[in-house]
Amino acid sequence: MQVAAYYADTYEGQAQTQVVAVGERDGAPWVAVEHCLFHPQGGGQPADRGWVDGHEIVPVRDHGSGLVAAVASGAAALPVFSVGQPLEVRIDLPVRITHAALHTAGHLIEAVGRAQGWVLAANNHFPGQARIEFTAPQPDARLDALAGREEATEALRTEVAEAIAQDLPVTWENDADGRRIVHLAGLHSAACGGTHVRSLGDLADVVLPTLKVKKGRIRVSYSAAHRERL
Repeated sequence: MQVAAYYADTYEGQAQTQVVAVGERDGAPWVAVEHCLFHPQGGGQPADRGWVDGHEIVPVRDHGSGLVAAVASGAAALPVFSVGQPLEVRIDLPVRITHAALHTAGHLIEAVGRAQGWVLAANNHFPGQARIEFTAPQPDARLDALAGREEATEALRTEVAEAIAQDLPVTWENDADGRRIVHLAGLHSAACGGTHVRSLGDLADVVLPTLKVKKGRIRVSYSAAHRERL
């Protein structure tokens, strides 16, 4: 019934489509479209900003149907739509590619952290909050001192910069169980429901402040942007 177009093409900003379902959420109407550009919040990534026939919406996952539903953003309710009705959908593309850059950079940082022997514990790809948290199966004495943490962070920065300079491709496929697996060439693979850039060369301004260690977790905060080559 619904095509997850946000997976097929991160950079598709608008489309003509039709309504496949309507319903209510907390007393307010929602609409689901066939060619769905809207990525809902999940997997550490915020929701897209979008519009349905000019009405600003927020995409959410309707747990009853499993569809991505568009609900009104703000106080004004959506108009009444009918199944089969043609309409235009659009997303805020600069916001989308910011989210995609942050999510992809997070995978890259996870990859270089794993190369240090660390294990992923948590992630957040929200702008201004982006971080990857690890645990270390074996105690890492370097991280007890600031100089050691700075040394470890510099090693991460170097590996991140090298992967970006190689412009490694970012691809995805569904595995035998239907899970979406995202690959950073041969560097890293993970089940993921986020949006991503085309290749690591699309990343710019990837900044890693000195990592922190708190309550047994290694926290690598970061920021990233999309390179101007759309």
